[in-house]
Amino acid sequence: MDFDPWSPAFVADPYPAYAELRARGRVHWFEPTRQYLVPRHADVSALLRDRRLGRTYLHRFTHEEFGRTPPPAAHEPFHTLNDHGMLDLEPPDHTRIRRLVSKAFTPRTVERLRPYVHRLAGELVDSLVAEGGGDLLTAVAEPLPVAVIAEMLGIPEADRAPLRPWSADICGMYELNPDEETAARAVRASVEFSAYLRELIAERRTSPGEDLISALIAAYDEGDRLSEQEMISTCVLLLNAGHEATVNSTVGGWWTLFQHPEQLAALRAGQVGVPTAVEELLRYDTPLQLFERWVLDDIEIDGTTVPRGSEVALLFGSANRDAAVFDRPDTLDLSRADNPHVSFSAGIHYCIGAPLARIELAASMAALLERAPTLRLVKEPERRPNFVIRGLDGLLVEV
Repeated sequence: MDFDPWSPAFVADPYPAYAELRARGRVHWFEPTRQYLVPRHADVSALLRDRRLGRTYLHRFTHEEFGRTPPPAAHEPFHTLNDHGMLDLEPPDHTRIRRLVSKAFTPRTVERLRPYVHRLAGELVDSLVAEGGGDLLTAVAEPLPVAVIAEMLGIPEADRAPLRPWSADICGMYELNPDEETAARAVRASVEFSAYLRELIAERRTSPGEDLISALIAAYDEGDRLSEQEMISTCVLLLNAGHEATVNSTVGGWWTLFQHPEQLAALRAGQVGVPTAVEELLRYDTPLQLFERWVLDDIEIDGTTVPRGSEVALLFGSANRDAAVFDRPDTLDLSRADNPHVSFSAGIHYCIGAPLARIELAASMAALLERAPTLRLVKEPERRPNFVIRGLDGLLVEV
């Protein structure tokens, strides 16, 4: 099978194509997106840490100097929002913002959330059981991480309904070659989400709480500067990144388990620990399949010069199935102990919320194993057409 991110057959199972890419070499030019594809674990891992690559180039070059066309003016609200978040910034701005945000994600702060996460997961699963089943996506997978990150940010419960749709529309722009309709949705969501947060930030300035938005405002007042746009972009990034991958990992993980009944049986019997199982499910079917980097200075990969101004596509899904690193990589082994997957990235852009995501994934899995031990699939799910952010349209289950 060829690498074809717009083909439903490829999106359903990209792993045979990844195996072919790894077998053919360490780097491949892909004309449709004008990117260099990097499929092997060692290269993906090394390039995530290589400072000759960046999530942006605008800290060093103009669009013209870098040989790139500026984005269309109509897309400006999306790019303003996206380009001021720490995921798409490089030092020193990235360092400054991450230092402030990381105070909310210290091991102690995250541990304090554990009882809340477990209680909420239990309540959501109890409701699913009381109904005799339902859509695991909307009943458990979505509400848990959305509630947790909204609680951290201080977004009132009554305001949370549009958060997931806004996030989905914005994340559409991270797919390869998004069309104009996708861009229009992302722009509209960027405008609406930014306007909402601007109002909430103004409110928190006059009546601060115990939340992250209030903490960021206080840090600004004490001299740790974060512009209002950086604050808005940071909140949107935390909300999008704080639930998107967790939602897809939860639903995709259970779909994988239903396809491997002997592994699910071992998990239900307590022969495998939940945290170890979570890591293997993240490796086996990676929620974020590809991560892009701009080449700021020429690099060489296996004799191929990748010049400044190029873009590389680091294939996380392929790296996580590399036989050079993982024994029997195409086999689901929930007891796999040595598991250096790259699902949370690496280097300075390593996922700041990874410890919280692990708690959420383990909490929902433990609650479902304990409170819905007879959980079973009703019908095979539909896969979303997206390639980069891998997910299902739903997962109908019954108890």
